[in-house]
Amino acid sequence: MILLQASQIARQFGADTLFENIQLEISSQARIGLVGRNGAGKSTLLKIIAGIESPDKGTISKNKSISLGYLAQDTGLDSEKTVWQEMLEAFSEVRQMEKRMHELEEQISQISPEDKDYETILTQYDRLQQDFAEKNGYGYENEIRSVLHGFQFDESFYDKPTQTLSGGQKTRLALAKMLLQSPDILILDEPTNHLDIETLSWLEGYLQNYRGALLIVSHDRYFLDKVVTEIYEISRSKMQHYKGNYSRYLELKSQQLASEWKAYEKQQAEISKLEDFVAKNIVRASTTKRAQSRRKQLEKMERIERPQGQEKSPNFLFRVAKASGNIVFQLEDGAIGYDDTVVSEPINLDVKYQDAIALVGPNGIGKSTLLKSMIGEIPFIKGEKHYGTNVTIGYYDQGQEDLNQNKTILEELWDEHPTTPEVDIRRTLGSFLFSGDDVDKPIALLSGGEKARVALAKLAMEQKNFLVLDEPTNHLDIDNKEVLENALIDYEGTLFFVSHDRYFINRTATKVIELSPEGSRLYLGDYDYYLEKKQEEAQLAAYEKADTPQEKTVSAGKKSFEQTKEQQKQLRKLQRKVTQIEEELTTVEEKISQTEKEMTAPENLDDPIKLNELDQTLQASKKQQEDLTEQWENLSLQLEDLEANS
Repeated sequence: MILLQASQIARQFGADTLFENIQLEISSQARIGLVGRNGAGKSTLLKIIAGIESPDKGTISKNKSISLGYLAQDTGLDSEKTVWQEMLEAFSEVRQMEKRMHELEEQISQISPEDKDYETILTQYDRLQQDFAEKNGYGYENEIRSVLHGFQFDESFYDKPTQTLSGGQKTRLALAKMLLQSPDILILDEPTNHLDIETLSWLEGYLQNYRGALLIVSHDRYFLDKVVTEIYEISRSKMQHYKGNYSRYLELKSQQLASEWKAYEKQQAEISKLEDFVAKNIVRASTTKRAQSRRKQLEKMERIERPQGQEKSPNFLFRVAKASGNIVFQLEDGAIGYDDTVVSEPINLDVKYQDAIALVGPNGIGKSTLLKSMIGEIPFIKGEKHYGTNVTIGYYDQGQEDLNQNKTILEELWDEHPTTPEVDIRRTLGSFLFSGDDVDKPIALLSGGEKARVALAKLAMEQKNFLVLDEPTNHLDIDNKEVLENALIDYEGTLFFVSHDRYFINRTATKVIELSPEGSRLYLGDYDYYLEKKQEEAQLAAYEKADTPQEKTVSAGKKSFEQTKEQQKQLRKLQRKVTQIEEELTTVEEKISQTEKEMTAPENLDDPIKLNELDQTLQASKKQQEDLTEQWENLSLQLEDLEANS
């Protein structure tokens, strides 16, 4: 059932058009991700759909009986009510029903069954009781506890006034309340902000089972892959719709662009051929009519616009002025905290040349504190730190507190490097998408994403060999994140970073360090490997906790674990094979596309020998594509069976 339709929506700012001709449809239980560059108008469109703002053109049609909930990014609850009282407000209707039920119960207890109103009251009570049960009236307090627990609020928070919480806690509480209200259409703008990895995983599971429809703006690609089943993209003021999660959207977008180029180039070859015929034959009496016919054909032809491809992206590049030694940073039995209160110990670090280490852990455990202790901004409570030979540190602060709000973008970099020619400063800023008059913008007027790019540009100018980064992907849109990932993958120095972006960790990290109250723990792999090892640890812990003979038979437990481990090994092997075939398919598809392009090239159209060679190449590539597709299908079925039984 269609719950909401947006038709021909447009938003303009003076003579500039933010977006136009927007078509969007939300059906019951839809799972929609809205993506696009920063500044494309995603948040504005959400506000229009939610009825908070009006479009300049177009209409929003909504079923009047449905409820709609909208949560803007960084919205936080702030009142004198306690956390528990705020959550109870999500069930105000249910609680009114509960109150009315108690009133009817009182009446029933005081009235005789022979009374003429007895049956009427009893019927009313039965109907109310049924509605109460359907709205989870008997379980809403447990639901509140479950959601609060998912957002890392234990019972110690229940009686705290919301106004005493931190900004991040208020934001998480607002999201918790919205989920408990459970509207038919839930619109969320960047819901993953301020969430640690554990909470993100919980939220993904909750939203996958959400009974209503979801419309979500997020720059978290891992989150989008887990939650959404269709993507709407805003780009260059237009909207495109794709079926599937984020990874599937990337595939479809790439295929669409390749198809558009193929159609465009085919038509261009046809146009060139027709124009050449007209030019050669229009003045010859014997062929004039044929040439005129071709010219009319050209005039009537509906021209395909040249595909625009990707929007302009920055070109991040982090160079190293001088390489460090093999030992970069070491810490033995360290402890971090505040006012001599330890939040994590013992912390042991051994950072080597060209390591790329991701630091993960729950919010409040001290990840940013550890980074600041490593760079010497605050002291370790315990432990000895040691830097290796020729180590130079570049630090990225997630709050961009080192940016001077009173300076322009150009001044911010030039004052740090006064001997560098202005043209070189401008060239660096240009690679971070600041060009022309943009460099004269005051820092104070920049968006979060623009400030992030300025901070990264400053970091690039320093050419340090050890980058310590605190949430470097915050405020960046997906395209900019991918550019940053590629730059850090190519970086010849050493990385140590904090991030909640699991996709970013997977692409960038070679090691993961988990921080907890019990200190640090090293995992020699990316984020998926870290998850796999955590699962194995949890299984071992479950066996060790079992008390009774029925629960704990050492040999059976060990055998079960080994079977699970073997299944995981087979699963990883199959996954690698599937990934390998997918990569081979991509290469073959690119070869097919390139061959087809060559076959339509003007210089080959009149060369039968060359065309025959290209056709043979094309047929061989298509045969290879069929074989690989068949292999992929067989392996995918095996993978599905193994995943279902694991």
